[in-house]
Amino acid sequence: MDVSIVIKGAGETASGIAHSLFTASLTRICMLELEHPLCVRRTVSFSEAVYERQMEVEGVVGILVQDQSGLAEAWARKQIGVMVDPAWKIIAELKPDVVIDAILAKRNLGTHKDEAPVVIGVGPGFCARDVVHAAIESNRGPNLGRVIYSGSAEPYTGIPAMRGGCREERVLRAPNAGIVRTAKYIGDSVNAGDAVLHVGSTPVRAPINGWVRGLIREIEVAENEKVGDIEPGASPPCCQVVSDKARAIGRGVLEAIMHYLH
Repeated sequence: MDVSIVIKGAGETASGIAHSLFTASLTRICMLELEHPLCVRRTVSFSEAVYERQMEVEGVVGILVQDQSGLAEAWARKQIGVMVDPAWKIIAELKPDVVIDAILAKRNLGTHKDEAPVVIGVGPGFCARDVVHAAIESNRGPNLGRVIYSGSAEPYTGIPAMRGGCREERVLRAPNAGIVRTAKYIGDSVNAGDAVLHVGSTPVRAPINGWVRGLIREIEVAENEKVGDIEPGASPPCCQVVSDKARAIGRGVLEAIMHYLH
């Protein structure tokens, strides 16, 4: 299908959306990222293309592009284009058929219905028919991935999902601003008390036994920034596979696109 799609963001959820659309033959996708992405689940995020120039997620390749010419070349090779464009300038130039806000900032940072014939917002901050054409529920539960054609997604709870009987202790946050220096790698096992990384000179320790499921790059971060994700349990997680949550949201986005384009 000859549909052009711009996705704001290229982190885990945005990448799950892009993967779902690409495998459904909606291959003309451009993802917009920050100059220094703050992604934690880097092994399944196209944002890594910003640092590595290319990233593969479950057989789908995203490649860093600079402009529309590079994007056209990526599309011709059946690749997703990833562009550093925090101001979303390419939208006005490209005039895409679909714009998807998958930044998951917990609020709307400026997305509106006039950006494209179909505009979809993921998670809190988006009201269907008013601000966007459709909103996608991002909170875990029976409504995860549900398409909302009239009304808003559920508000942000601030509570991480339960995994292996753990919630808040799964998430590692920066105790202060500074440069990250990692002590572990994604996929490594950890015991409670192990230093997973340092922010400046301050160690960030695993509060539980488990496995490093996600870990931010060695970049500068702000205080309280999410910098890691620990998976509890005796068996290592599959760090190379799109999460069930991202996949469910991706299928909801696909439904919304099909609803409006057909």
